[in-house]
Amino acid sequence: MIVDLPDTTTSAVSKTLVKIREENGVVALGRVLTLVIATPPGDEEDAIGAANEASREHPMRVIVLARSPGRRTDATRLDAEIRVGGDAGASEVIVLRAHGEAAADDEGLVTSLLLPDAPVVVWWPRDAPEVPSASALGRMAQRRITDAAAAVDPVSALENLGAHYAPGDTDFAWTRLTLWRAQLAAVLDQPPYDPVTAISVSGSTDSPSTELLAAWLQLRLEVPVALDVTEPVDGVSGIHGVRLERAPGTIVLERNVPGVATLTQPGQPRQDISLPRRSLRDCLAEELRRLDPDDLFGEVVRNGLGALATPAPNPRSRRIRSKA
Repeated sequence: MIVDLPDTTTSAVSKTLVKIREENGVVALGRVLTLVIATPPGDEEDAIGAANEASREHPMRVIVLARSPGRRTDATRLDAEIRVGGDAGASEVIVLRAHGEAAADDEGLVTSLLLPDAPVVVWWPRDAPEVPSASALGRMAQRRITDAAAAVDPVSALENLGAHYAPGDTDFAWTRLTLWRAQLAAVLDQPPYDPVTAISVSGSTDSPSTELLAAWLQLRLEVPVALDVTEPVDGVSGIHGVRLERAPGTIVLERNVPGVATLTQPGQPRQDISLPRRSLRDCLAEELRRLDPDDLFGEVVRNGLGALATPAPNPRSRRIRSKA
């Protein structure tokens, strides 16, 4: 069910929610958190779709703030939409489309609609504030989710997040690494336990996760990483592969076909492994499983990225780092 509330107020939205629950039996019992999504107008449906899918694992209230600040002389207006039942997955979705001066008051728009005594998570699917934890929405949240891949300069966005990192910050560039990190950790947990002596990581310019993976490996294994970042070739984007040099031989995990990686280890048959690029739904659901700070991400984004060496020139490469 979708209820439209044109030219309304947050107070009217709250009262309508209560009325819907009383008349239709839709309740907020079992909602475990409030997810606030701040997105430009026109981009909200993809984020709502991901939230609806994730809500089947994490029942929640979703507040979508689609703002059009415009000029100070523009008419101030708030249009709202409430989605419940089949149109909202296992959540209830409140879409706020604010115009003019009303769009400048994020805290005022959201505060009265938060679930009482429930954690707050804020997600910026597109452009995030320079300092997420210091923004009006960020100050009220236990967790703050950004997506550097959506930025014009993804790696600079990660570096900026590292410079202003606060406990509770995270980024989907890190979440997309979960399968890669798990697979590499599983390989290194097997005998022989010889130390890694050299590491190389390759990926495409559309993937800030490539840089995070290199930073994580260098930080944890204490071995310098050779990083090669190139333009996507033949539709193959994201992380391309990792090579780990050890005395018995080289371990290679490469993804040359979308969704499938090949693992090569000394003395073992080659294996094909499912390693897809993760969807928004998968990333969001994973981040909502924990509401405590991700200390490892904080360490990698603050200390690991800056320690990466600038790679040697490559005629196929186009670096997207803002500094060496």
